[in-house]
Amino acid sequence: MRKTITGLLAGASLALAGGISVHAANAQELTIFWAEWDPSNYLQELANEYEKETGVKVTVETTPWSDFQTKAFAEFNAKGDAYDLIVGDSQWLGAASEGGHYVDLTDFVKKNKVLETMAPATVKFYSEYPGNSGKYWSIPAEGDAVGWSYRKDWFEDPKEKEAFKAKYGYDLDVPKDWKQLRDIAEFFYRPDQKRYGIAIYTDNSYDAMAMGFENALFSYGGELGDYANYKVDGIVNSDKAVAALEAYKELYKFAPPGWAKSFFVEDNQAITENLAAMSMNYFAFFPALINEASNPNAKGTGFFANPPGPDGDQFAALGGQGISIVSYSKNQEEAFKFLEWFIKDETQKKWAELGGYTCNKSVLESAEFQNATPYNKAFYETMFKVKDFWAVPEYAELLQQLNQRVYPYVTGNSGSAKETLDALAADWNATFKKYGRNQ
Repeated sequence: MRKTITGLLAGASLALAGGISVHAANAQELTIFWAEWDPSNYLQELANEYEKETGVKVTVETTPWSDFQTKAFAEFNAKGDAYDLIVGDSQWLGAASEGGHYVDLTDFVKKNKVLETMAPATVKFYSEYPGNSGKYWSIPAEGDAVGWSYRKDWFEDPKEKEAFKAKYGYDLDVPKDWKQLRDIAEFFYRPDQKRYGIAIYTDNSYDAMAMGFENALFSYGGELGDYANYKVDGIVNSDKAVAALEAYKELYKFAPPGWAKSFFVEDNQAITENLAAMSMNYFAFFPALINEASNPNAKGTGFFANPPGPDGDQFAALGGQGISIVSYSKNQEEAFKFLEWFIKDETQKKWAELGGYTCNKSVLESAEFQNATPYNKAFYETMFKVKDFWAVPEYAELLQQLNQRVYPYVTGNSGSAKETLDALAADWNATFKKYGRNQ
């Protein structure tokens, strides 16, 4: 990358010396819209490299997560051209594509062999809509999923290991399945010492509860529904789904007190403040846990991928975003050029080095990437085993209904898992009927 940039700059200097600007005639600016967090800062650094190479200035405009969706769709609905590209949530695919807000990238994906260069699961969930349609609306950008951090120093304590084996009959180590995850959470649950077993997602204001529950659901062999046919009966309330919800509620018993409204901030605090032995979180928030300035327990913190369920199924809830071209942009030609540059192997390698979570297969599979941080290997393992929430236009209503049903069951004592999921299936059927989805 450095040689390329040096060569380009040298060429530009020669041209300028001759009185001709290489980029002046075609100079443009691009604006990318994203939420305000560390990865958007990394993308700006990467975009600065693009400007050095091409002369095209790229600005990553951000807004807090709390109003990211609202601001994005307000601009979409106004058919505004403030943004040329957007790094949007995967759940937006249905609403943004059916609303005409995203440019169809199907030909681009095929021409540039994105299906071959990116981890297959990431293309399926960040880019394709409708499911299994072969139509694509974005390029995988910020790969992310739910993984686990744990207090490696607690796990490796000889006295703890001895006591654990005496009680459970096997060695204390990174859990090999959800049963062991539950056992370890129970073992470290010691309220009298203000030490607890596990921190999970419970917040019900957006997608935290869904993201948390999905890790159990998918690894227990369950599904949210048949996406192609909008069928949920016997799927979201199947025996496997019921067992998964019961397992998720079981973990909540071993969470710290006051954990009924927790998301990524609180789950990192569970590790940094010596509260829990294990903590669920997006990989995007793990960098803070290996930084001694933000985590006094950094040296004693380890990471692992979401473990398999009772039948060996192993999946994780997908986070992250794809990058799309906004259909109202007046700079679509240049936006396509930026995407061509973004998906190159060398660009993706640089993206990973800056701190972005690449979805590029060759980078993910490299020993260099997997050994770069204590959590990169778990991230690599996870990104080939991810599944996502519904990406249909009415996803926000489905999400709200899931929260209304699952939250009281997990954090309280409202009904049974079977009753909860039967009611959720009825809610979703009514929503699909309202929009004519399952006629």
